[in-house]
Amino acid sequence: MGRPLRYAYKLLKAWRDEGFRGMIRAGVNRIIFKGEAQDHEYSAPIRTVTDVLFVNGCPPELLPHPYRYRVEHQKEQLRAAGYTVGEISDADCRAESVISGHIIVFYRCPWTEGIGEAIRLAKSMNKRVIFDIDDLVVDTAYTNAIPEVRKMSPADKALYDDGVRRYGKTLGLCEAATVTTGRLARELEKGIPRVYINRNCASEEMVRLSEAAWRKAAAARAEGNPDRPGDEAGGDVILGYFSGSVTHNADLEMILPALTRVMDAHPRVKLLLMGELDPPQALEHYGERIIRKPFGDWRTLPEIIAGVDLNLAPVEESVFNEAKSENKWMEAALVKVPTVASRMGAFAERIEDGVTGFLASPGEWEAVLDRAVGNDSLRRAVGENACRFCMDHCVTTGNAGRIREIYEAIRAPHAAFVLPSGEISGGIMVALRHACFLQDAGWNVDILVRDYRGPVWKEFGHEFSCIAFQDGSCDNQAYYDLMVATMWTTVADVMRYPRVGRRAYLVQNYETDFYAHGNPERLDCESTYYLPKEWTYLTISRWVAGWLREKYGQEAAEMRNGIDLRRFRAAERDPGFGEGRKIRLLIEGDCAAEYKNVDESFRIAEKLDRSRYEIWYMSYNAKPKESYRVDRFLHAVPYEQAAEVYAQCDILLKSSWLESFSYPPLEMMATGGWTVLVQNGGNSEYIRDGENCLTYPLGDEEAAVRAVERIASDPALRAKLARGGLETAAARDWESLRERIVSVYRKTAGK
Repeated sequence: MGRPLRYAYKLLKAWRDEGFRGMIRAGVNRIIFKGEAQDHEYSAPIRTVTDVLFVNGCPPELLPHPYRYRVEHQKEQLRAAGYTVGEISDADCRAESVISGHIIVFYRCPWTEGIGEAIRLAKSMNKRVIFDIDDLVVDTAYTNAIPEVRKMSPADKALYDDGVRRYGKTLGLCEAATVTTGRLARELEKGIPRVYINRNCASEEMVRLSEAAWRKAAAARAEGNPDRPGDEAGGDVILGYFSGSVTHNADLEMILPALTRVMDAHPRVKLLLMGELDPPQALEHYGERIIRKPFGDWRTLPEIIAGVDLNLAPVEESVFNEAKSENKWMEAALVKVPTVASRMGAFAERIEDGVTGFLASPGEWEAVLDRAVGNDSLRRAVGENACRFCMDHCVTTGNAGRIREIYEAIRAPHAAFVLPSGEISGGIMVALRHACFLQDAGWNVDILVRDYRGPVWKEFGHEFSCIAFQDGSCDNQAYYDLMVATMWTTVADVMRYPRVGRRAYLVQNYETDFYAHGNPERLDCESTYYLPKEWTYLTISRWVAGWLREKYGQEAAEMRNGIDLRRFRAAERDPGFGEGRKIRLLIEGDCAAEYKNVDESFRIAEKLDRSRYEIWYMSYNAKPKESYRVDRFLHAVPYEQAAEVYAQCDILLKSSWLESFSYPPLEMMATGGWTVLVQNGGNSEYIRDGENCLTYPLGDEEAAVRAVERIASDPALRAKLARGGLETAAARDWESLRERIVSVYRKTAGK
């Protein structure tokens, strides 16, 4: 037997054997000890991503009624409102489970370490965290008012109180709460900033069953069923009291004097009691006029309620009870049965006295019952009115607008950056930097990538949901306000994704030239520069913006690239440059990419005096060719360690003839080093020959050698270039560019 089934068995057995107190003890033991399964690392792949994820803390096997209303029915509301919805048990909730949703709803979830870490991670990603509750079971100050709780043994009450406090702790960690009633909202507002009322609604299936039930009851009346005449000729009037548990004993006791007097005055009145109740002794002498029915499945309830003439909903006065919902009235109204309810809480908020129901204060029950029992036509009219009201205002589909209004007020703007690979490159790092800025600005940002690398992508001190986009490991159903293609191979992915408000293409290079002539991928890549007008082109350099405009007629929003000066800091260089040690020359780039032109850099290095120069080679992907003479090879250096490499080297030699935005020269400048390079579109907007670097014409290897030797031999030139390089890097600090980048994405998303 699996772990969830074992729990269900224990809870149901406790209910059968020991009633309410046994259920509480078994349930709270589950709350306390279920955390043992959360000690291990989360490893199961995230299968489905939805707009809203419910984390359910109320076992439906034990308490189907609250689970159905607050999870199943709200899910139906959300689907009708256009959201996709998922659900997991709180027992299965790990931190990374929150990857599965953009808005996380914790329904009656007691705090555990796993729940706490899930909330922390969700908040770090700007996923909205909501606590949903339909009772004041979040503070013992409220639950101590429940008679059955007061009757518990000290040991049982200690367990119960611990569970209540855990509910309260989870509530306190959430950013907002959704509740069922006005009084419940007012009480929770004392401790949480945003509380929204989303009243309980009937599901489509409830309405279907209710309609069938009242039609069947109406047919029985029309046929003159002696048990259900319900007319002015003096047939039986059946009062119904439907109780879920023994906790409602006190409610029935409250109206017992009025009830017995009405039954004495009206011999045709019968009383149906359904549920876990201990019938008061005062009712015993009524004999067959008292009808008992056991607690049953909710699907059979409409037909049973339709078989009574008047529904009773008495509630003892207390803050806890005032916060309860009006379900009893609604369930009866759907089968056209009127309700007499206590004049308090949600009943008073929803019922129009004498029109859609009857309200009774403590001293009014006898008079109200007497009036309702004695007037069959009034009961039928009130039942009809109540049914019309509920059909208009109390059904999930009809309330889709309300839940959408709440969730749209709560949710953060959602963006997705679609990456071609989990392998780090300069272009990917730029996209991730933009993602960080958006997250800092309050956006919920996902990273969608083809090669899945785990549920959480961590970069620059940020955490992002990482979702496999095409490999079948994830069924992404979430809506995004903005989805950004980051390289040409991701454009088709963004184009195919259906639930997107705006689409953008972050162009960082002329990628067509990444491929040799004759390669069909050149054609596919070229086509991405002719996207429909509803796409927005974004870019990171004037060079790219220029050719997009001039060649393709595409206006691109430009966002300058920057550098993290907290990471790339100026490093002191040896003042005895070239004296007593070799000058360290750094060559950077993927030698497998033709446009990186790494072969030329190594040919230049071969023309230098190797007794004076030490050659370091840094490449993330490709390894050195056999012809390269390398003193030290640095392979796949993590981004956070790259600054240290630059700081240990003296001169960067960069021969690329095609770059989107060339980061290595800027990074070398930021650390106080020197650069010899070929000017290209990706560096032309920040390099100044003779001021912050030395340039040489592409292919002129002798000119490159002379440039390296000038730096090595001229201290004054080194000082000038280093000073100019540091000034250039300072003007490119990411922090100074943040506001512009965020504003471009906001405008692109229409926010």
